[in-house]
This record gives sequence, C-alpha cells and structure tokens, in this order.
Amino acid sequence: MKLRPGFVLELAVNFLLPWLAYRLALPHLGETGALIASAVPPVVWSLIELARFRRVDALSMMVVAGIVLSIAAMALGGSPRMLLLRESLVSGMIGVAFLLSLPMRRPLIFYLARASVAREMEGGAARFEALWQERPTLGPALRFMTLVWGVGLTGETALRAWMALTWPIERFLVVSPFIGYAIYGGLMLWTLWYRKSMRSRAETRMPTDGIAG
Repeated sequence: MKLRPGFVLELAVNFLLPWLAYRLALPHLGETGALIASAVPPVVWSLIELARFRRVDALSMMVVAGIVLSIAAMALGGSPRMLLLRESLVSGMIGVAFLLSLPMRRPLIFYLARASVAREMEGGAARFEALWQERPTLGPALRFMTLVWGVGLTGETALRAWMALTWPIERFLVVSPFIGYAIYGGLMLWTLWYRKSMRSRAETRMPTDGIAG
C-alpha cells in the first residue's frame, strides 16, 4: 500500500491535531475545555466528509452521538474523564445492541449485510432476502458475526473505560485512538476474511449456483 496524502491528512486530523488542541487549550480552558477543544478537529473533518459525499455514514453517526453525549455529560456536571468516554460509550451501546439482537429472528448484522448487498448490486436486497430463506447456514453465520462484533465493541469500551479512569489524560489522548483503530480494523479484516470463507464454502457445496457477493 502506498502512503497516500489523504491518508496522512486523516491520521493528522485524528491523532496529531486532537493532542495539539488539548495541549494549547489546557492552560487557558482547563481540562474540560481542553477536551472539548481536542474533539473539534475530528468533528470538523467528519462534517467536511459528510458534505463531500452527501450521505450519513456510521462514522458521522458516531461523531454526532459522541457530541450529544459530551453535551449531556457537561449538563450533568460530567468530569473530564467522563468526557473521555464519549466515543467509547457510543461504540459500547452499539456493541450491546448487537448482543441484544442475537435472540431475535434476524440479528443486527442481517440488516447491515442486506444494506451492503443492496448497494453492491441491482436488486441486492431481494437477492439477500432469498438467500436468507434458501441457505440454512447463512443465519448461524450472521449470528456468529453479530456475536463477534458485539463482544469486540463492548470489549473496546471496557478497555478504553479502564484507560480513561486510570491513565493520565494526555497519555489517553495519544494512545486511545490507536487502540480504537486497531480493534475496528481487526474486526473489519476478520469480517472480510469470514465473508470470503463463507462464500468459498457455499461455492464448494453448490458450484453451479453462481453466488455473487
């Protein structure tokens, strides 16, 4: 992979600028004000990306939810360390939602996968609904994916909560984004591998079926 300028810019916005904003604002605004200032660069970046692509994606939703949680924490007299947990609380709630959907007839991953297939191919949503009915192995596989994502996201929240409550704030700001990206990246890579593995097994069982993913 080549180190693209856009990728370098994204790293700077999400890693360097929040730390720099915190350091510059701390003497003037205190810890709470400095934490709010540290959230400005990634929030502005997300808004710019939203304006460019004209759609609300998962990242934008998490950023907006994080802002709402921050405002709520401030209104309730939240401490600086509680403000550190704003993004983690969002991912934790999503993880809990994944886990709570496991006993349901269709787990949460089903709807995300159907939306993904609908974007990839004409009539993708109907095709995915048909596969859900025709492939008895699809349901357990999607439930397993839901379980993995639920455990991963709630585990990420638990880890970052421990870090936020026990580490110095400056160290948390530097290290926490790397941990979050590592966990999300690991979940995405595992999902791509598992999806490919599912497709290979299906094509092995029914080589003439012509499954398209």
